[in-house]
Amino acid sequence: MTIRIALIDDQELFRAGIAMVVSSQPDLEVVGQADDGADAVSVVREHNPDLVLMDVRMPRLDGVAATRELVTALGDRAPKVLILTTFDLDEAAADAIDAGASGFILKDTQPELLLATIRAVAQGTQVVAAGATKALFERFRSRRTDAPGDEFGRLTAREREILLQAAKGLSNNEIAAAEYLSEATVKTHISRILTKLGLRDRVQLVVYAYEHGLI
Repeated sequence: MTIRIALIDDQELFRAGIAMVVSSQPDLEVVGQADDGADAVSVVREHNPDLVLMDVRMPRLDGVAATRELVTALGDRAPKVLILTTFDLDEAAADAIDAGASGFILKDTQPELLLATIRAVAQGTQVVAAGATKALFERFRSRRTDAPGDEFGRLTAREREILLQAAKGLSNNEIAAAEYLSEATVKTHISRILTKLGLRDRVQLVVYAYEHGLI
């Protein structure tokens, strides 16, 4: 299955380089490009990508606002958003995750890591952040709210265990080994957890866990 990708970045040369790297892979395809976040929704509507590579800083509409606009306009049909940032722990990138992005990665990362990150985010199998996962989610923990509501009570005991493992950043394979389950069973549990909690993806699951003091 080919992963369809849209590139949103105001640097034409950078976009060309990323497009070249991505298009070299048989399972990845660049289907649309734009030089500003203001065009993100129209590009997504026209090309229907699975994932958007989004620059966090752009002149008219930045990546945070563009991500929020995508999620608001398209809801469950919105593609995954992977934020491209220059700094390891970028407040704007953290804001983008809060707005609905599925992760962020450094612009100068090695091509192999970029490609692996694109695949991971598209598959929704792990939390991806630019080497600063713990520091990033400490930010969300700092604004911790009350204990989780009734939605948390709908989780089974096993689902709560898996939620905590996923919130610590463990992959499906690692959770499967820890809980003595198959990876397919873990994927099913994760899907049910997201549905019951009304969350879009694993990144939002981690934010939920930190905000409600579960870890």
